Amino acid sequence: MGQGTTGIGDHGFLSDCHTAALTTPDGTVTWLCAPRFDGPAFLSGILDPDRGGEWTLEVQGARPADRAYVDETLVLETLWRGDGVEVAVRDLLAVRTPEGKEGLYREGVLVRLVECRSGTTSVRSRLRARPDFGRSEPRWESVDGGLREASGPLLSGAPGPGLTGDGDPEFLVELSEGDTAVFALDYLHGERRVDLGEGRALLRGTVDAWRAWSARTDYDGAGATHVRRSALTLRGLLHEESGALIAAPTTSLPEWPGGTRNWDYRYVWHRDAALVVLAFLRLGHEAEAGSYLSFLLRVCGRPKGWLPPVETVDEEPPPEEEVLDHLSGYGGARPVRTGNAAYSQHQLDVYGHILDAALSYEDATGSLPPDELARLATVVESARELWREPDEGMWEVRTDPRHWTSSKVYAWVCLDRAVQLAEMTGGEDEVPLEAWREEARAIRRDVLDHGYDPSTGSFVQSYGAANVDGSLLRIPLLGFLDGTDPRVLRTLERVEAELGEGGGLIRRYDPGETGDGIGTPEGAFLLCSFDMVSALVLAGRTDEARERFERLCGSGGELGLLAEEMTADGTQLGNFPQAFTHLALIEAAVNVDGAADREALHDWARTRSGNGGGTRRRRNGDDD
Repeated sequence: MGQGTTGIGDHGFLSDCHTAALTTPDGTVTWLCAPRFDGPAFLSGILDPDRGGEWTLEVQGARPADRAYVDETLVLETLWRGDGVEVAVRDLLAVRTPEGKEGLYREGVLVRLVECRSGTTSVRSRLRARPDFGRSEPRWESVDGGLREASGPLLSGAPGPGLTGDGDPEFLVELSEGDTAVFALDYLHGERRVDLGEGRALLRGTVDAWRAWSARTDYDGAGATHVRRSALTLRGLLHEESGALIAAPTTSLPEWPGGTRNWDYRYVWHRDAALVVLAFLRLGHEAEAGSYLSFLLRVCGRPKGWLPPVETVDEEPPPEEEVLDHLSGYGGARPVRTGNAAYSQHQLDVYGHILDAALSYEDATGSLPPDELARLATVVESARELWREPDEGMWEVRTDPRHWTSSKVYAWVCLDRAVQLAEMTGGEDEVPLEAWREEARAIRRDVLDHGYDPSTGSFVQSYGAANVDGSLLRIPLLGFLDGTDPRVLRTLERVEAELGEGGGLIRRYDPGETGDGIGTPEGAFLLCSFDMVSALVLAGRTDEARERFERLCGSGGELGLLAEEMTADGTQLGNFPQAFTHLALIEAAVNVDGAADREALHDWARTRSGNGGGTRRRRNGDDD
């Protein structure tokens, strides 16, 4: 199935917590990077079916009729039906959980099990590998029990593959009711030959591992089905070894049809930090929250004088941006990029995200080690030194830095959470606590003086600007002002009036008024759309919030996966699936479910820590 017929949101998502694959509704694998999320693509047909390669599957006399994940797992089952024929195809990136251990360990194998449930049929499956984003010609050689490609992967199965006249591997098999075939690609070691028995064992092990993980997800409130699928998606984006959460497993899926806003998101953005920690904690996955925070604090421990907003899963800078001119792009959207230049930007909000994450973790667990608390003090001191300077902002504009209102609010968050953390852990004598309190008050006064426009009664995108921005929706969510404050309410009104679209969608900003250095259209931002739900809860407009939440969740694909952006007609745009969209969905669901609370996710952490809300509610500099 080609790029013009499969919508971004119609893809399936497979993961073994080291790399990911995407599949179309007809079972074509159009995306696989090896050996990890940001590795070179072995299949990148989603970006160019001809040059990028794909792994197709056809069932004679049948068509794809239904697909769904097997229970609460990342094993995807596609049912093919025809006249007297039914075939089930189960696709998975195999994982296991060794006895007596926790975690999801990769097997390093993409497995495709094909089971004939009724009738008789022929199945053909062709692997058109195009290594390194199609920059290398595939070279297959026969080895005992399979075919090995020159870059390393080994293809095997029962029955085994052969080579077509054009040099691509192909499986051909006749199946009758009760028969099963297996096709497998060892992307990691290039040594594993998978027969039918092992294929079934890999399926059982993968289903059992994901079921066991999902069984620990503790949530049955509003939008539970969407929340639990979001949790699985986030776990699939969490790198098992490092604990890092990537933004998305893809690159260059466009933020507007045929547009140029095409970026590589296969890296770790620290703007996700607080929501990652809170979401995993709230859903019962303390180990994942802790491993992610440990990754984050290791990054903070490296002295730079500033904190880069993005890292790779092994704590290195992303590669320099490179344009792949030979790929036509999804739906013709070019350029196709790898690497990301955001690393060199200064984004002031990063400091607030990190301190908010640390405080939330300490709130809920009380287990931050003293050495990690000391690392956080260096983050706070950096924010004290830098907050008066302009920055590129959380949207990573490619024009001159400016004084973004949301950046200053997050600088306040950094100092506010630092004070609370010091008080909570008894570290008041080890840090300049009074200086931090005064800095928090100074930042707050600065935002109220320069980020607020008295003539319109609302906050604005940046100091001196007149337009609003979707990031302003987080002002009440961060506790900077109460959700019913008139300034907050008026900001919500303006965001809805100026950035709202049908179906509860909110754009992050107006590209023309913002002057982001790109200027082309983009879809509505799903992060901001779910943030509006949470903000409406805090504004006391619970019924409206719940209605918006249900509409947004209903606009996703049949598999419950969401991209970065969406058009008013429900077309998903941008890299997929997107971590911060699913994080914001979880936050909105918990807020809708706990509408009586001031902010449900943080209130949950306070209650669990035994603070009863006292410490977290003692805000710093509450003068208006």
